[in-house]
Amino acid sequence: MTIYRISERRTPLFTDRSSALPLAAVWAFTRAGMLVLLWRDSLGIGGIGREVYLLYRHWYQQLSQGTFPPDDVTWQYPPGAGLVFLAPGHVPELTYYQAFVALTLLADAVVTFALARAGTSGAWLWVAGLPLLLHLPLARYDVQVTALAVLGLLALRGGHARLGGALAGLGAMVKVWPLLTLLGTPRGHLTRRAWTAALLAAGVLFTVLALGFSHTLDFARQQGSRGVQIESVGGSALSLAKLFGWWPGEVRYRYGAFELAGPYASSVAHFALVLTALAFCWLLLWRVRSWDWSVATPVDAALTAVLLFTVTSRVISPQYMVWLLGLGAVCLTCRDTSQRTVALLLLPAAALSALAYPVLYDQVVAVTPAGVAVVALRNGLLVAAALLSCRRLWTATVPGPPSLKGL
Repeated sequence: MTIYRISERRTPLFTDRSSALPLAAVWAFTRAGMLVLLWRDSLGIGGIGREVYLLYRHWYQQLSQGTFPPDDVTWQYPPGAGLVFLAPGHVPELTYYQAFVALTLLADAVVTFALARAGTSGAWLWVAGLPLLLHLPLARYDVQVTALAVLGLLALRGGHARLGGALAGLGAMVKVWPLLTLLGTPRGHLTRRAWTAALLAAGVLFTVLALGFSHTLDFARQQGSRGVQIESVGGSALSLAKLFGWWPGEVRYRYGAFELAGPYASSVAHFALVLTALAFCWLLLWRVRSWDWSVATPVDAALTAVLLFTVTSRVISPQYMVWLLGLGAVCLTCRDTSQRTVALLLLPAAALSALAYPVLYDQVVAVTPAGVAVVALRNGLLVAAALLSCRRLWTATVPGPPSLKGL
């Protein structure tokens, strides 16, 4: 018999100030440190601040004229992202850059508050994990996207299927992946409500944007042309081969990122797409075979799904770790989560991501032993986390011999 316990009793918000005050203090201290790093970035160590200063503001200027960036190879985001880039330009008394960072911090604070309501363990993972990426999260829009996904999952956990679905649908219109958070919704009316709300919210937003802007679908053409980014799992394989003299390819800057080009590079890119398809098939098989569900199952499945699609992607930008930290934090709000170890593995993976970019990025691009080793170790951790996540999710929900339970 399937267990559909989607809501659980929550303790009153911040009844114990001894746990709330340290969390707030650490959040303030670490975010101040991130701001200092960003202020000293001087238009971008490794290009971190430069992306907001130049690229995001350039997109804002085009969007203000009623058009998505036409024929721009760097524009690879769904049309909902345009609202994120438009918002800072409407904040009074601040420059575009200052407003973007302020709105990112606001989204970060909302995520922290929402997680703290659900359980301090998850909030601590988010508060302590995000600074491991240094100041990168403040100069990308992934915190805003993660906020939609986290709030949607917490709404689903509280039994609000329509609200959770709507937030996931809006998130998918901003950066696609939040739709994966609905793969773990229970069978029956809850799934129908969540997916209907997601499709309705996404459809309404897309219609509004299509009516108000031109070139709404240009992003799809640019996204499909991407190759193997140097920081992806496939990129690590090619980099290792190049380091040992087994592969004669080179690193090129294309589509706003450093990619590996040469013999077999296109085959690696196609193989990554095949692996993504196989990951999706595994998730469908899990849904068919799983029956022993708990309150943690939908959020655990969300982390597993996003991890699988991350490690099989042709692109693993360092800001992808923001998504995983957010989903891992939601998992830790559930006492019976199967993903506790997986969530903790994300912390060293985030630290290694910051070491790869921006600290050692010159060496990563130059394919030096240190640069290749750091990225390969980070990717190895992510692959291990993905495999462990699949195993834990399967053994926690799919009926089997008692000896397999709890592995």
